[in-house]
Amino acid sequence: MPTSFAVTTRTTASVEDLFDASLSIDHHLDSMRSSGERAVAGVTSGTTGLGESVTWRARHFGIRFTMTSRITALDRPHRFVDEQTRGPFRSFRHEHVFRSEGTRTVMVDTLTVESPTLGVPAFGTLVERLILVPYLRRLIRQRNAHLVAAVAPTGSSS
Repeated sequence: MPTSFAVTTRTTASVEDLFDASLSIDHHLDSMRSSGERAVAGVTSGTTGLGESVTWRARHFGIRFTMTSRITALDRPHRFVDEQTRGPFRSFRHEHVFRSEGTRTVMVDTLTVESPTLGVPAFGTLVERLILVPYLRRLIRQRNAHLVAAVAPTGSSS
């Protein structure tokens, strides 16, 4: 059974700047440097767009993973969705939503993931809730902090 969670980031960066930075392969790679993440196929630098894919290779939990994702929806500067087309998850969907609230920009990342069951469905659910979701939540927060630092005035996130 898939598990969903959301991470909300607030900043003074403009909706447009944050949206564009979120589609940047280069910013993504910089934010994931600790996992040695690389873009190895598809769009490997610059900005990705609707219908385009990228294959990522990284090391998480000491294991090398390869995952291909495609931008399946894009409404600049309000929303885009990337989804795994090949990789370690049974399913992986990441919706990025951007909106203005007064002088602030709010970015909401909603991830819906389903890990492999490895033959035991309850095991996959347990792994998702106890290990995978907390880990992914930290990665998204790390990525968002990098994006905000790259496009916003100093000290402008919460």
